[in-house]
Amino acid sequence: MTIVIAGAGIGGLVTALSLEAAGFREIEIYERSSQIRGLGVGLNLLPHAMRELTELGIDARVAALGVAPSTLSYYNRQGQHIWSEPRGLAAGYQWPQCSVHRGKLQLTLLEAVEERLGNVVRLGHKFLDRTETETGVTARFETQDGIVEATGDVLIGADGIHSALRRQLFPNDGEPVWSGLTLWRGTAVIPAFLDGATMIMAGDDEQKFVAYPLEPAGEDGRMRVNFIAEKRVGGSGDADWNRAIDPAPIVELFRDWQYDWLDVPSTIAAADEILEYPMVDRNALPQWSFGRTTLLGDAAHAMYPNGSNGGSQAILDARTLAFRLATESSVKDALAAYDADRRPATATLLEMTRQTGPERVMVIARERAPEGFEHVHEVISAAELEQIAADYKRAAGFHPDSLNARSSLTPPAAASATAASASASASASASAGSQAASGTASATSA
Repeated sequence: MTIVIAGAGIGGLVTALSLEAAGFREIEIYERSSQIRGLGVGLNLLPHAMRELTELGIDARVAALGVAPSTLSYYNRQGQHIWSEPRGLAAGYQWPQCSVHRGKLQLTLLEAVEERLGNVVRLGHKFLDRTETETGVTARFETQDGIVEATGDVLIGADGIHSALRRQLFPNDGEPVWSGLTLWRGTAVIPAFLDGATMIMAGDDEQKFVAYPLEPAGEDGRMRVNFIAEKRVGGSGDADWNRAIDPAPIVELFRDWQYDWLDVPSTIAAADEILEYPMVDRNALPQWSFGRTTLLGDAAHAMYPNGSNGGSQAILDARTLAFRLATESSVKDALAAYDADRRPATATLLEMTRQTGPERVMVIARERAPEGFEHVHEVISAAELEQIAADYKRAAGFHPDSLNARSSLTPPAAASATAASASASASASASAGSQAASGTASATSA
């Protein structure tokens, strides 16, 4: 089976690794950019995503890229504590949560793809359109040398929030939907805050600041953090993506956000670079899969970063799609099953992020106590805080009880082959060890 993937971002690369692990080898990835430079800022890989990367055998590589946060804490604009919860292993998961630089993650995934599949990434290929028959699907790409066609049994659109394949499937879909919020993202080296392993969110749905470590604190007590500053502003949401801006105006927006545990304006001012993004998402689709063609990741379900779940959901898409292709009787059945598995779940999650997801605790605190509080339980009960957190985890597929108990997305045949290979390797090692021991004994006797 030949599988064509449009897009070499996180979703496309993990799809290729998942397909290879499921026994597929004829995989081609077509990327619009002429170079993969590892751009971007930080992102969080939640335990359900780290489980999938663990089963793909690349968890150690990914974990080495960043920090495993042990706690997530929410604060109001005054810096008063609302709610904290353990994360990753500290929360009872069998897998950690990892905060990493998106660009470093992309390059690491690309390296793994090249090791396992060879040179299958074709750069400088802009997707144009696709035609499909009963026996195959052909994608057309524009390159500097002309039009290139790629024919396969499956076409997967992992080409991001501005997906050209999605546009062909849904020509009336329109542009991404703006929330009214603008995000300013960057990284900075600052004095370690709290315990050095805590992710913080402060503010509410009108103005917010998020920060988490990307590297452990050094001997000087300083560490690199990723931050997101956001505010509801005027405009149309059509700002240039990845536009670098002067930090001074953003520092002024957060001038009063100086807490005894973190100096927000100084963090923004210390940024290597600040990139501006409109906070946008895409409306849920009624269908992802059409015959031999399907969508994945942001192309299928771009959502707000509330809950830190976008990259993780793309990884779940990739693993689910590979599982279905390996276990269903036909390509069309596999893509339809993948659609049924993932589309309703992500539609629910998308709606929850529009309602601020787990960050709703900050919104409630602002609504009920805009000037602050003596103790958070005066305005939000412990039970209500716990319920909001638990409901989001269940919807996102990473409540520890369900995640730890869920069956693997590694196809049975692939799992058996892996186990057999491991057993053979162990037997060979034992045999070699026995022979070595025997040889050593003979030499000693001599």
